Amino acid sequence: MGFNGGEMAAEVERVFVGAGCNRIVNNVSWGACDLLSFGTQNAVAIFCPKTAQIVTTLPGHNAYVNCTQWLPNSKFAFKAKNLERHYLLSGDADGTILLWELSLVDNKWRNVLQVPETHKKGVTCISAIMVSDSDAMFASSSSDGVVSVWEIVLPSVSGGECKLSCLDTIFVGRKPMVALSLVELPGQNGHLALAMGGLDNKIHIYSGERIGKFVHACELKGHTDWIRSLDFSLPLHENNETYTLLVSSSQDKGIRIWKMASLQANNTTEENTLSSYIKGPIFLSGSFSYQISLESLLIGHEDWVYSVEWQPPQSSSAQGFECYQPQIILSASMDKTMMIWQPEKTSGIWMNMVTVGELSHCALGFYSGSWSPSGSSILAHGYGGSFHHWRNVGTDFDDWKPQKVPSGHFASVSDISWARDGAYLLSVSHDQTSRVFTTWCGEEGEAWHEIARPQVHGHDINCVTVIRGNGNHRFVSGADEKVARVFEATLSFLNTLSHANPHKSKQAYDLPSNMQILGANMSALGLSQKPIYVQASAESKERNNSEGIDTLETIPEAVPVALTEAPIEEQLAWHTLWPESHKLYGHGNELFSLCSDYEGKLVASSCKVAQSASVADIWLWEIGSWKAVGRLHSHTLTVTQLEFSHDNAYLLSVSRDRNFSIFAIKHTETEEIEHGLVIRQEAHKRIIWACSWNPFAHQFATGSRDKTVKIWELENGSSVKLLTTLPTFKSSVTALSWLGIDTQKNHGLLAIGMESGLIEVWSIISNGKSENSGVNASPFVRFDPYMCHVSSVHRLRWRSAEKSGDSSKVQLASCGDDHCVRIFQVLV
Repeated sequence: MGFNGGEMAAEVERVFVGAGCNRIVNNVSWGACDLLSFGTQNAVAIFCPKTAQIVTTLPGHNAYVNCTQWLPNSKFAFKAKNLERHYLLSGDADGTILLWELSLVDNKWRNVLQVPETHKKGVTCISAIMVSDSDAMFASSSSDGVVSVWEIVLPSVSGGECKLSCLDTIFVGRKPMVALSLVELPGQNGHLALAMGGLDNKIHIYSGERIGKFVHACELKGHTDWIRSLDFSLPLHENNETYTLLVSSSQDKGIRIWKMASLQANNTTEENTLSSYIKGPIFLSGSFSYQISLESLLIGHEDWVYSVEWQPPQSSSAQGFECYQPQIILSASMDKTMMIWQPEKTSGIWMNMVTVGELSHCALGFYSGSWSPSGSSILAHGYGGSFHHWRNVGTDFDDWKPQKVPSGHFASVSDISWARDGAYLLSVSHDQTSRVFTTWCGEEGEAWHEIARPQVHGHDINCVTVIRGNGNHRFVSGADEKVARVFEATLSFLNTLSHANPHKSKQAYDLPSNMQILGANMSALGLSQKPIYVQASAESKERNNSEGIDTLETIPEAVPVALTEAPIEEQLAWHTLWPESHKLYGHGNELFSLCSDYEGKLVASSCKVAQSASVADIWLWEIGSWKAVGRLHSHTLTVTQLEFSHDNAYLLSVSRDRNFSIFAIKHTETEEIEHGLVIRQEAHKRIIWACSWNPFAHQFATGSRDKTVKIWELENGSSVKLLTTLPTFKSSVTALSWLGIDTQKNHGLLAIGMESGLIEVWSIISNGKSENSGVNASPFVRFDPYMCHVSSVHRLRWRSAEKSGDSSKVQLASCGDDHCVRIFQVLV
């Protein structure tokens, strides 16, 4: 992973990944290895439900990941107890399907193959079954109206080749299929049935053999809207009869259970009479004929039912070959609930036994529901990219309790900023939220979790800066609107932060002693957040109790409380808002970048430029009074990044006009701000995306779309000299961050993020004091692609500007287009 550069060898480890789930059905799969897979933008993310942490992301797709499917998934966990290698299929919006291998021995992932004949449009569903330990079959459907069936022979040794063969390609016409399920027909080996459903409201059954083509057997009518999910059970045995059940769900809010039973051989010799067809269609496969009849209709959901799944079979023998298929179904719906259905013991009528769900005002329903291999946990993912995990903790009776899950943004993450002392990381995104991540000390040790969502907005948020200096925690954010907004931490957040990190004292922050603001409420339009005061919260509780149930028109009031354990989605989405304390008016267009100085006195802001150069002015705002104290004229196009030098004497800006500018900033004795342009210089051949100051000197780096990084020095406060240009990179440079290592040698590390998602760290040693001043720049470490982003890196930030003397580890945070916030630990 590392290679020697300068004087050191480096180790990098992944500390944290925060990401939300793509908002699409069939995206999540729970594997027999008890790991979950899901798509987050173009990456496949893997998370462990026990630790509630994302363990890795897999790079390889060039479009949105639509669906993932484990081989074996939780349904075949009873067969997979001794497997050393598990496989994962993932399909994307371009029609590409990739196969991945996870070796459980060393926890290593590898991309085994890409399925050769790709679909012409996005993959909508992948369904797979394990025929034997080394043999699997899968079917894939796509918006291009084609369903393909494949056979995979898995390698017997680690690192071996997978053999893939296409059994059949079925063209289904102009109404594509969005749900598939494969099953081995009961009673005979090697014969399969494939159920598919989609936009024509019918379920189509195809039958075929493992070697031959699939033929259309029959169609099942009954649903009155699109079919969204299908799942076959494993064979059930009853009264000397072997049959399999198919469950289907639809946008007509109904769930139907169909029974597929083999007719006795002696029946098939007679002419099939009319009476036998009344029960349901009959089809022939091999030497058996099968009849499908409607077993039950489940009504209970109030909105589209996006997913249904049988509870995974539990092995009934020690070896695990014999299994018992429970008659239990999990359904997930857009009505914000998941339901568990099973037949009543006496009457055999299917009943809804358990309902779990989201009662928060802002949830918008569930896209899928999945069982854990043991059947004791269920998981859904929702409209806001969030996961919802319940576990049955009851012994004698069912008792489903919410569990911790990973969380993160569900759109491009545009900016990140560390709090002073690195107490937490704040990120903002085009999903219109800002989120706070910090370490939480739990029973399993320290782990990163999202602990607050200070701003939930009505516009995409583009930039943020946390204000340094004493006093309460504050930040300024800028979105696709002309005002910047200032937010202030609440009493409930400060208490939560002290719970999360008990060893960090409150006194360190010089916090106000008489905090009156407990939390914040969302306004009706979702643009502004009003404070909730300590004394007012008791009154509102009484008022809320008397009002009864909220209607949709009223927004329920938030109930801010200090959290004593890492929060789940319902708490985050509503009860952890911060109040907005000021609005900064001045810019003529949508805000694009922000930064604050190191003393907590000034904030600088810039906006997008479309018309005139006057809009490209950088505005300076005084922290506290929040007055505009300066407009800096220099650039003609959008200023892409701003940064104050570490002694607060200069402000550096870089722009789409390929120039950088340096402004001198002075605080006069009368507390006024003086500012003047020192120099403006064309620096690159393309847009300059990023800049960063050296913490130890007036040297800075600029990074551009022309794939170069240049190191400059400001001499005598008046002229700029180019010290060196790093060798050309393979991709546009989109993010830079400079960390100070050794002030004596003027030695630092420059982190470089690229449009390809990759991150490199370079060692920069400059002996600028002598006459023949030069810079020695050498590569320090290149991050493993499996650790990096899969799309453009938007921002890099070291946790502190300088390495603390005794520590050999430093932390780097990054965010990118792939919806991910990542934190790395670099050994120096």
